[in-house]
Amino acid sequence: MTRNELLDLYFMDARAKLIDIAAFLDRLDRGTGEADFRLAAFLRAMNELSCNEPQRARNVLLSLSDPTEEPIAKAPGKGAVGAWAVVNS
Repeated sequence: MTRNELLDLYFMDARAKLIDIAAFLDRLDRGTGEADFRLAAFLRAMNELSCNEPQRARNVLLSLSDPTEEPIAKAPGKGAVGAWAVVNS
């Protein structure tokens, strides 16, 4: 497909998602208290968007993913939180 064909198909959806992200960040800015590791992970993942390489989706996913390979005996919580807490970042 050409870039214009891709823009015709996907631009409005991407535009809406971008506005959703901006609104999310605005709500966080208005919130009180300290943010946990998820905000730092989110902001690191957003930095991947500015890279000019065709693997942005892969890099965003990896930046939010648990890099460990060894299974743990017991999960620390009841469910996934969507980001990995980077130690000493």
